[in-house]
Order: sequence, then structure tokens, then C-alpha cells
Amino acid sequence: MISDAAPAAHPRVPTYRAADIRAAEAPLLAAGAPLMARAAHALAKICVARLAAASLPRVLVLAGRGDNGGDALFAGAELAAAGARVDVLLTGGEAHGAGLAAAVAAGARIVDLSALDPRDEGIVLDGMIGLGGRGSLRGGARDAAIALVSEAAPGRRVLAVDLPSGLDPDTGEGDQLVLAAHETITFGAAKAGLALRRGPALSGRITLVDIGLGPGLADAVPVGETEIAEMVRG
Repeated sequence: MISDAAPAAHPRVPTYRAADIRAAEAPLLAAGAPLMARAAHALAKICVARLAAASLPRVLVLAGRGDNGGDALFAGAELAAAGARVDVLLTGGEAHGAGLAAAVAAGARIVDLSALDPRDEGIVLDGMIGLGGRGSLRGGARDAAIALVSEAAPGRRVLAVDLPSGLDPDTGEGDQLVLAAHETITFGAAKAGLALRRGPALSGRITLVDIGLGPGLADAVPVGETEIAEMVRG
């Protein structure tokens, strides 16, 4: 388990199933709400603050092929534009096209796992698998998790994008290759899996980014609740 010492009396918030969160997002997306932009901008701001405490001013973006990877890539673009060294490892073979283009245009570089020294990164943004992920990590995501777990770096901090890759968003189940996070930056609402089974041990400190899902979740029935360390407006 990777965790930070947590001060007492952190607020508790309700947790929801993935289907309820998707349903709350749907009308906003249909209306053209920039949910990904809100999430990525908040993620970038949080990363800037965390870089100050990291061992090295470098960011490794683990980017899967879906929207979770897009969030991480757009955040990486902001960080690179602000002067941080940003490396991008594509763990899904493909990537969110616009997010990858923005990251590269801002100065991020695409790296290959075979040439990567995981000890050379201060912040790891885990954007491999998102809300739709189920089951064990596979392919490039599994290879990346193995490399990071095997190469321990005391000053490295892993930030999970929405939830740790390989952690089931509804049940909190996951095998031994879930990449444990120091902090999980979760968007819109806390996922049920963050508070169940292996979720608390793997999620670390939880920061909730409000991207405007409140009205859409008004009629949803929470699964439970979890403690958060911070609420950020996206």
C-alpha cells in the first residue's frame, strides 16, 4: 500500500457506480460541455503543485487509448507548455488523437518502454485504463505496470487519473498488478470502487474534481461514501 499521512476530519462524499456517472455525463456531453478540458486543466494544476514535492521535475504520462488517456495527455500538454519535461508512454497501441497531438505540439516526447528508466520520473500520471476498464491489465498497460512496480523509486509519486488502472470502478477488485497510487484525482464523483475491497489500499489520497455532474447525479442512489482530502473545481 502507498499512502500519505492524512489529517483528521476530511470530508466524506457519496460514491456512485460507473453507469450512474456515465448517465450524469451524457446530457452534458450532448450539450457540448467541455468535460475533458475541465478535467485535464484541473489535473494539470494539481500536478504543478505535486511536482514541487517530487524528487525530479519530470512527468511520465501513461496514456491508454480512451478518454482517460485523453485527460492525461491534455494535462501533459499544459505541463509541457509550462516548461516541465513530459514523457508519454502509449500503453494502448493507439491514443486519444487530439490529446496526443496537443501534448507533442507542447513539447512532450513519446518514449518507448524498452528505453525508459522508471526511476528517472518524478510524477507518473496513470491514464492507462479509465471508468470502462474491467479485469486485469493487459498488453502495454500490464508491461508498464510491471516495469514501474519492479523499479522502485522512493521520490516518485504516482497520480491515478480518475482511478488506479486495473481497479474495478464498481467493486474495488483488482489483481496484484494494479499500479498503487499516492493520490487519485477522480472526476465528477467518487467511484464506488475507490472505497471497496482493494480500493482504499490502492487509491491513496483522493482528490475530487467537480466538473458539474451534480444535477445529473441528483436522482442516482449512492453505493456508499468515502473520505476525500480535497475538492477542486474543474
